Amino acid sequence: MPTDERHDLAVFIDFENIALGLRDRKDKTFDIQRVLERLLEKGNVLVRRAYADWSRFASHTRAFHEAAIELIEIPKRSASGKNSADIRLCVDAMDLCYAKAHIDTFVIVSGDSDFSPLVSKLRENGKRVIGLGLRGSTSSLLVSNCDEFIFYEALLAPQEPSPGDAAAPKDKADVLKLVASTVVALQREGRDPIVASLVKDTIKRKRPSFNEGEHGYRAFTDLLEDAQAAGLIALREDPRSGTYFVSLGKLAHAPRRASPRARPNPSEQA
Repeated sequence: MPTDERHDLAVFIDFENIALGLRDRKDKTFDIQRVLERLLEKGNVLVRRAYADWSRFASHTRAFHEAAIELIEIPKRSASGKNSADIRLCVDAMDLCYAKAHIDTFVIVSGDSDFSPLVSKLRENGKRVIGLGLRGSTSSLLVSNCDEFIFYEALLAPQEPSPGDAAAPKDKADVLKLVASTVVALQREGRDPIVASLVKDTIKRKRPSFNEGEHGYRAFTDLLEDAQAAGLIALREDPRSGTYFVSLGKLAHAPRRASPRARPNPSEQA
C-alpha cells in the first residue's frame, strides 16, 4: 500500500441492530469513541450518521453528539414491525456513493444481513466497504461480503503491543506510547514503508489538538528520536531525501496482519 494513499470514510451506524446486540451483554454501553479511533487509523472520517428511533435510546445520544455524529431520527412504525432505519441508511449511503466520488471507503456499523445487497452495490461502484458489529448479532453473510470486518469486542481487548512503562521517561511516557501505538496501527493497515509524516498525520486525525511543542519538542523528528532511544520504534533515514522511515523497535512487536477479505467464520481481528 502506498505510503501517501489517503482514504476518506463515511460511517453509517444502524444503532437499532447494535442495541439488539447489547441487550444480552452485561455491559450495555457502546463506546463510540473507541470505534472512531479505530476508523481514524484508516483515514479521514468525513461523514458520521447514526439511525434509530432515538426516543428509545436517549441514554446513548450524549456520547454520539460529543463524537459529532448526526443522529437520524427514524420513528418505529409499530410495536412488532421493523422500522425503516435500514432503508433510510441504504438510500443515504447510495446517494453519497454517487454524489461524493472522493469518499472511497464506506463503514457499515451493523451485523444485519439485510445490508449485504448494499455492500455488494457499493463494491460494484468501486468503494471499499468495512463492516463493524457485535459478535452476537452479526450475520456471517454480511461478514463475508465486506472487504474487512471488525468485531466490536476486539476493540475492547487490550491492544498489543503495550510498550513498557520503564522504556520511556515518566514525563514523556504518554506521548511516546502514542507514537508507538500509531506505528502499530499503520503496520496493521499494511502501510510499508511508513514515513514520519504519515505517523504525524495519523496522530492528528485521532487527536486534532496534538502539538509536539506542548510536550517539549521543537520538531516531530525530535519526538521520534526520543521514541527510538526508548526502544519503542526504529528509524531509518533516506540518505537522498533525509526522510525518516519508521518501524517498531525492540520493545514493541507488531501483530500479524489480517487477510484482506473476511470469511464467514473469521478469526479474531481488530
